[in-house]
Amino acid sequence: MRITSKGQVTIPIEIREQFGLLPGTEVDFHVDGNNVRILPAQHGTRGRRIVEHLRGRATVNMSTDEIMALTRG
Repeated sequence: MRITSKGQVTIPIEIREQFGLLPGTEVDFHVDGNNVRILPAQHGTRGRRIVEHLRGRATVNMSTDEIMALTRG
């Protein structure tokens, strides 16, 4: 198996199926001595990470009801 010039490698289908690595699955790389392990990411979905990143950054002090009233016109 070869690594492409972009650092990509194809994980064989048998391994992807065995470990549930579906398209879109996010993975983490863990270095263990001279070995590298690929594991499903444990920090949740991309959407959850985005929400956590944005949490507490609002500059407008409005209640949920006030925001909902704005969206409903």
